[in-house]
Amino acid sequence: MTSRIYLAIDTTDLDAAKALATKVKSHIGGLKLGLEFFCANGHHGVHEMARIGLPLFLDLKLHDIPNTVAKAVQALRPLEPAILTVHASGGRAMLEDAKAAASDHTKVVGVTVLTSLDTDDLAIIGINDDPAAQVSRLSSLSHEAGLDGIVCSGHEVKAAHQAWRNGFFVVPGVRPAGGKVADQKRIVTPAQAINDGASILVIGRPISQAEDPVAAVRAIEATL
Repeated sequence: MTSRIYLAIDTTDLDAAKALATKVKSHIGGLKLGLEFFCANGHHGVHEMARIGLPLFLDLKLHDIPNTVAKAVQALRPLEPAILTVHASGGRAMLEDAKAAASDHTKVVGVTVLTSLDTDDLAIIGINDDPAAQVSRLSSLSHEAGLDGIVCSGHEVKAAHQAWRNGFFVVPGVRPAGGKVADQKRIVTPAQAINDGASILVIGRPISQAEDPVAAVRAIEATL
């Protein structure tokens, strides 16, 4: 069975990214290339990471007017990402255009509420709901717009999965029991996220900053 762990490559150092990914590639299901990596390395860096032979998740969280996002997605088509993120809060027209512009081989998923935000953070930006309610709202919008799924924390994935049975659910911010929380606020363990309906888990620092990354990912695998 293919691993549902996608390793988050959040670095500007292409050589370091390739070395880490190569080291753990037999124990993971794919690579998540974030904004930090893409801004530093662009299309060339993505092509280099593709040589490792794993599916690529291009996590750029596109958010702009519909026409701009559609053209950006078209510009990314040659990279053939398995998964691409857009912000669900961009609105239905933007989501529809993003999906229409993507290759049939790319899952387009809507980012709902970042795992670094909680109820107080949402209130500051004028959203007077808790994260669960906002995720539910944006999940419904993403579904109606024809996206393949959403990105949400492990706190909300169970309800999202129950409402959208065939959706694709990306859960970041998971942490092994007893692991460092860092800047994440709404976290769960990998096992809980999978049990609650996560399609894939995005895990970065617990693996990339471990003294032995292979041992770290194998320890996480053992809990699933």
